[in-house]
Amino acid sequence: MNTRPKVLMIEDSISLSAIYKAYLDDTDYQLVTVERLGSAHAVLGAFQPDIVLLDIELPDGNGLDFLDDATTLPNPPKIIVMTAHGTSDMAVKAIQRGAFDFLTKPFDAARLKVTLANAAAQLQLGKRVNELASLERDHYCNFIGQSLAMQSVYKTIDSLAASDATGFIVGESGTGKELAAEAIHQQSPRRNAAFIAINCGAIPGELMESELFGHVKGAFTGASNNREGAARVADGGTLFLDEICEMSLELQKKLLRFIQTGTFRKVGSNTLEKVDVRFLCATNRDPLVEVREGRFREDLFYRLHVVPVRMPPLRERDVDVMMIANHFLRQFSEQEGKAFTGFSPEATQAIRRYAWPGNVRQLQNAMQQVVVLNTGQTVEYNMLPDPVTSGALQTEPAPARSRAPAAAPAQYPPEQSHLVRRQQIEPLWLTEKNAIQAALDACDGNINRAAGLLEVAPSTLYRKLQTWKDVSALNQ
Repeated sequence: MNTRPKVLMIEDSISLSAIYKAYLDDTDYQLVTVERLGSAHAVLGAFQPDIVLLDIELPDGNGLDFLDDATTLPNPPKIIVMTAHGTSDMAVKAIQRGAFDFLTKPFDAARLKVTLANAAAQLQLGKRVNELASLERDHYCNFIGQSLAMQSVYKTIDSLAASDATGFIVGESGTGKELAAEAIHQQSPRRNAAFIAINCGAIPGELMESELFGHVKGAFTGASNNREGAARVADGGTLFLDEICEMSLELQKKLLRFIQTGTFRKVGSNTLEKVDVRFLCATNRDPLVEVREGRFREDLFYRLHVVPVRMPPLRERDVDVMMIANHFLRQFSEQEGKAFTGFSPEATQAIRRYAWPGNVRQLQNAMQQVVVLNTGQTVEYNMLPDPVTSGALQTEPAPARSRAPAAAPAQYPPEQSHLVRRQQIEPLWLTEKNAIQAALDACDGNINRAAGLLEVAPSTLYRKLQTWKDVSALNQ
């Protein structure tokens, strides 16, 4: 199989065409040259080039029109524009319309070879990404997402599900920690037994032990009957303890004994019972901070923290955001009898740009709000909730702690909110933008020279500058 990159050169000057061909005599490129756009269109389908060297001013038309046609192909070639009119406007137009890079005439052999090598490397990378994408999963159990972050989660769940090891799931609120626990159970040999979930932060402390272990009649006021706890119901299956860091220290001690021995006593009973339970737990707090500040037992932490599973926040799952948004849009449109089928480009850009501090749960609520309050086929920018269009962060107040002893309530410094953390760290895009602006200032606005200082292709700077310009215009 011939793997040599195929290059189509469209150049109306016979002398320049001969020079450029001579530049490439010692390379492995398969080169075909034509002088007119009509011939180029004919060759495009038959030759199927990987790279096109495209002159702009041609006898039978403008090269930018050919560029438009070539970039709409199923597997478009990398287009490198060649022009003697090397102005910024011409370069920007070419990049905006899909060109990979540009060459300003006259150029030497080294410049041509480097540009072609960059295009060939991008082609190889694209093929490799496509190969990997074909192996990736865009759905897994009840998850939607094909980002690299989620591929890592899927692989961890696959490995963890095959064993009986305890999984410790961490992540911000709304990232799908319970979905991860359910997936581990569904993929495990215990899938046909019960999956029992307890939210340790939603049950009053005085009732938590009964909820977990059960009680006998008369054990406390209101205990009019014997009651089986989650531990007994989950026998043979999986017991998931959500928000484990909310559990009182006294109950943590009993839970540790239960995990170590597999035995427990119901509240008010002297009878020791034994069960076979697989443990999973989750928290939206930093468990090491909880241990260090005395709110979570260190011995229990190391007993539970066998295989950590980190659920990534939505802002780390860029390619997943629109997949999830479209899923919820279809779901709520069907429920409400609406006709929404997709998003406008402006709405899509706003959704992708927003940080989603409430993660998937916030995105779900936003899509439901859009469907309930609006009508149409396409979700427009002005239909989105205000925080999404304004870029404001929504942060939920931390739940009140109710597990410190009443006689001597412990005083702990409040945890930093997501907003505060974001204010302390400059976003990567802003760091990049500042670096590019500094290079442009140092070069008196000359993009080619600035690109040289930054060691990137000039086309990269044109793309980024145009992107920031478009975002600025949209926000005005």
